[in-house]
Amino acid sequence: MKRFTQWIAAALLACSASMAGGAMAAPAELPLGPGDVMRVSVYGNPDLSLETRVSETGAITFPLIGQVGVGGMTVAMAEKKISGMLEVGGYLKKAQVNIIVSLLASQQVSVLGQVNRPGRYPVDGKRSVLDVLALAGGISVEGGDAVSLMRTRNGKTTRETLDVVQMVRSATLDGNVDVAGGDMIFVERAPRFYIVGEVQRSGAFRVERQMTVQQALSAGGGLTPRGSNNGLRITRKDASGQAATFEVKQSDLVQVDDVITVRESWF
Repeated sequence: MKRFTQWIAAALLACSASMAGGAMAAPAELPLGPGDVMRVSVYGNPDLSLETRVSETGAITFPLIGQVGVGGMTVAMAEKKISGMLEVGGYLKKAQVNIIVSLLASQQVSVLGQVNRPGRYPVDGKRSVLDVLALAGGISVEGGDAVSLMRTRNGKTTRETLDVVQMVRSATLDGNVDVAGGDMIFVERAPRFYIVGEVQRSGAFRVERQMTVQQALSAGGGLTPRGSNNGLRITRKDASGQAATFEVKQSDLVQVDDVITVRESWF
């Protein structure tokens, strides 16, 4: 399972390089918003060309006509609005306005937690959770199989957990939902268990799916020459947080935060 998880991370990283190589300007159908930087030009009127940033109120300042509200508009709608204001104001008989968005700051997704390149990434078109994870360099070796997606829609914020490994293994991408500006993806650290006592490498290790005590001992490098397979113990907390210690077999499954104790052989 660990190898499979690492393969997913590598695949996302390769996808990231491919997407970066094919980066493109923001599609015309995306709404403009605060922080976006655009280059505006008017055909035949170079004096009216400028590069400007959309203000927090969703407006830009344009020569001759002053404040123009473009927040929430597509590029085509903003072009039409500026053209109309130039014509209605009597500045031009027929204005041909062209807008190119050079920075789409308002449409960005935050990717945090256990990824190789955490940060904010532009949604410059249709992007899914896996697409954005690829842009962030994929899940790091410390990352878990599941990611959290937080979105705000119609004033309501929701949190959804997506099992990336299961999606890929089952080839069921229904959970690979599209993201939008303002969404946040958070990758938790992978769950851990602990080994102490007579093992080659004591410490914390990643809990793999359906991991047995025997597999956990292998993760710790196996027993020392003094270690005993008999009387293996696990200390585990119950739902109330109370810890209990009991003996286990090597075929028993390991749970998150288990502490496995390997005792010294008496012989």
